[in-house]
Amino acid sequence: MHRPDYLAQGEAARLFPVLANTSKEGRTTSIVLACLSSVREFGAELLGSVGQRLGARATVDTYTEIVFTGEKGVGKDRPDGLIVLRNGKKEWKALVEAKVGTSQLQSDQIERYRQVARDHNIDCVITISNQFATAPANHPLPDVRKSRSRVPVFHWSWMSILTIADLLMNREDIADTDQSYLMNELRRFLTHESAGVRGFERMPPEWTDLNRHVSAGGKILARSSEAAAVLEAWHQETRDLSLILSRQAETVVHQMLPRKLAADPAERHRQELQRLRDSNQLYVELDIPDAAAPLEVVADIPRRTIDVGMSLRAPQDKKSSKARVNWLLRQIKTERTSELFVRMNWPGRSPETQFHFDDLKADPGICEEGKHGLQVVGFHVYFARRLGARFTQQSNFISELEAVVPEFYREVGQELAQWHKPAPRIKPEKSDPDDVDVESIEADADELSRSSD
Repeated sequence: MHRPDYLAQGEAARLFPVLANTSKEGRTTSIVLACLSSVREFGAELLGSVGQRLGARATVDTYTEIVFTGEKGVGKDRPDGLIVLRNGKKEWKALVEAKVGTSQLQSDQIERYRQVARDHNIDCVITISNQFATAPANHPLPDVRKSRSRVPVFHWSWMSILTIADLLMNREDIADTDQSYLMNELRRFLTHESAGVRGFERMPPEWTDLNRHVSAGGKILARSSEAAAVLEAWHQETRDLSLILSRQAETVVHQMLPRKLAADPAERHRQELQRLRDSNQLYVELDIPDAAAPLEVVADIPRRTIDVGMSLRAPQDKKSSKARVNWLLRQIKTERTSELFVRMNWPGRSPETQFHFDDLKADPGICEEGKHGLQVVGFHVYFARRLGARFTQQSNFISELEAVVPEFYREVGQELAQWHKPAPRIKPEKSDPDDVDVESIEADADELSRSSD
């Protein structure tokens, strides 16, 4: 691989880097970048996430230990890597800065890399760490998002990289046998403790403080630093949660956000802070491809409960509410019903009702009590897991959340199906084309006319 003229120093990223044992970041970065350039499907997924298409004739070169021509010494602003994508005459370049284990990205360092990128006509900076972002363009550091620099900064979590590798392997999306072998080795490497890859493990200390404040009857203030820290952590955790479900279901699970909020993290923070202040709840919707409905997750601070559920329309071809409830009950096969509830929506201003699943199963007719003449129009089926003191604990809250969400989907959600209006059927008396020809229609019309006289 020819080193570009603008690099005074730089080694091609290698699968087997010769680095000191203490250089975890350099070793891990080199291996991932080498796979990015060697395994086409892997490179296409990662580069596609930052808006770059890997065309059929495109080439990707990756480098580590880079120093640009004209720089004096190595200094402290030495990026961990460089990605060069060439599509015909077009060249796109990205600096890479990586942290492993508990090491955190620093906004001042990233701003210096932005300046380096600008000085050398580099298109963007990509950071990699165990911090999570809802999307690569929404950096986990608020100061980076707020910066006025015109050099974009994207972010990959190590867990998102591992998830992409895992999905490619499980779905057998890699055509070449040798490249498939490399991808599996990358998967093995990233899951070893020495690589320093980890998921989101604990809420910040402000989580305990916020719980104590709400439990005492306090109102969350608009400028609450505790609420801001909790929201940032919630965003990271729900992104990690979507990656966990992606690996379990072998499909890409996304957080559902309106387009405006996905493109504007500041507005998302403002709206979600307002929701937290109004309801004392944290909320997220997860989109699982081909599932009956989005997975709705609510962490209710006053109740110290995690609710996980899905919403379905009631079948319109069933006339009674009891029949509509039976339609729902037939879909639910789980025996883990102690935390399972069904909330029902009714037309107009009629208030919603709620029942424990076991009670409905024993007597579906109880849904009609106090609702004479009304038909239920929708259901919300959910687990309500009461955690008590564990809810307020930084690590236990995360472990409980990451247990109950997949459990609900496995036990209930993946079996649910939305009601769809049945396809039109040919009536028995009209099964033959002669039954609907001109003469038949004329005879029907005459008969109706005579009966009305």
